[in-house]
Formats: sequence, C-alpha cells, structure tokens
Amino acid sequence: MTTDQLEGLEFDPGFAPYILAFRGAVEYLYYDINRFKNLSQKKMRFRQYKKKILDIFDNNMGFYAGCLMWAAYIKTQPKQKILSNHCFGKPYNEEENVSDTKFCAEFVKSFPKDVHYYLGENFEFNSDIIQLIEAYESFLVLNKGFTESEYNTDIILPEVVKTENAEGYKEIIEQALKDGNLAELLETPIFQE
Repeated sequence: MTTDQLEGLEFDPGFAPYILAFRGAVEYLYYDINRFKNLSQKKMRFRQYKKKILDIFDNNMGFYAGCLMWAAYIKTQPKQKILSNHCFGKPYNEEENVSDTKFCAEFVKSFPKDVHYYLGENFEFNSDIIQLIEAYESFLVLNKGFTESEYNTDIILPEVVKTENAEGYKEIIEQALKDGNLAELLETPIFQE
C-alpha cells in the first residue's frame, strides 16, 4: 500500500468545522428575544434575528443532507473501515440520538407561528425540509447512532434516499466544503421521486 492510499473512508468528510450547535444557538437567540418585557422590543429583536436563525437552520439542514449524501457515496465504495467514527463502540441511547432532530421538527412547526406573531407575516418551510428531518432521524435510528458502524457496508440508508449516481455526491460535498457553505447541499435532490 502506498502512502497515497487511504486505509478506509472517513466518517466525516470535513463537516465538523462548519457545524453550529443549532439547538444551542436558537435557544440563545430566543432567550435574548424573550428577555424584553415590551412586545415591540421583542418584535424588533425577532426581526433582527430572523435571518440569522434561518441561516443557522439552513446550515444545519445542509449538514443533514450532506450526511445522507456522504453515506450514500460511501455505500458505493468497496468494503472499507470507517475512519474516525467517534461513536463506534459507545453505548446507544435513542432518545439522546434523536434529540436534535426532534428539536428541529418542533422548530419547523413553531417558527412559522413565531414569524406570524412577531412580524405579522406568513411563513412556511418547504416540504422537502420536513422530509429531510424525518429521513435524517430515520438514518440515525437505523444506524443506532453509528455505534455499530465499523465498515461502510454496515451503514443503512433510509429507503427515501436516492442512491443512483451517488458517486457524484462526493464532488458536490467537496465543493460545498470548499465554499464553506453547507446550505448549498440543500440544492441537490437526494430523495427518491
């Protein structure tokens, strides 16, 4: 084996530097909004934070899409060890495993109501976002939080994820990482029609 060859496939193709703790960031921003007693001040603060909240959300959704794309890509490769899987061999706790996706699902329900309450505007998330959250949660559950995923062949994809031409996902992911914008990954259709 030459030094140019990898000994396996990376668990994370490079997402880590771009991941923000969505739940923590949103809870912090809402805490800041709610610290005001006056409704007009809350409305003003919500207006200031709306784009930021949505940008953080889109980044998080891009991460979800990217993880599904990466999993589909590595499934196309010959059997190899998954490198740097910090979850492997750890105890599995399903409630903890899906807590962030549950938070995102609740956010998708509550945020449009908040937009209407604070700004008097109608807002709704694309149905693809709801499908993405459901697919990613299913992905986490099917793989038991990757606690048993030693090889790429151990990875299980939800049936809704498109695997045809999954080899091309690697290049799309690399471009989004180069651009430093995980939300770009939301532009790639990854679900079966």
